[in-house]
Amino acid sequence: MADLQSLAVQLRRLNGEVNRLVHGFAGVQGLHATDVQALAAILDAEEPMTPGRLRGHLGLTSGAVTACVDRLERAGHIRRVRESADRRVVHLYYAAEARTAARSYFRPLAEAVDAARSRFTEDELAVVLRFLAAVNEDLSTLRPPGH
Repeated sequence: MADLQSLAVQLRRLNGEVNRLVHGFAGVQGLHATDVQALAAILDAEEPMTPGRLRGHLGLTSGAVTACVDRLERAGHIRRVRESADRRVVHLYYAAEARTAARSYFRPLAEAVDAARSRFTEDELAVVLRFLAAVNEDLSTLRPPGH
């Protein structure tokens, strides 16, 4: 059975490798690493993302989220769309052209994950997925001390 330290080491290594790629993408695109986190949140959202939900997801102030959204919109990565029923509601969408650029940049990551995935059975992958979902769920409730 995997001990906690071994799991922690592998999760840190995974986080470090993904962060390395994210920082590279941010540099190529002229963005901040936080901007790339915002893009991922917009992409992964189950419903249209709003600036308020993005603020909660990233743990940033309203002003910092506004600056981030402004940068992403100016760079052509996202579109702001006002809700027709309530013009005060703004939804954030990942722009199709920018999504294509991100897919191209992160294709080696997807290929590496697919190669690793191919070495496991469907049952093993189901357990891995359940584990990662549980870790993410538990981590999503944590707040840094003082927040």
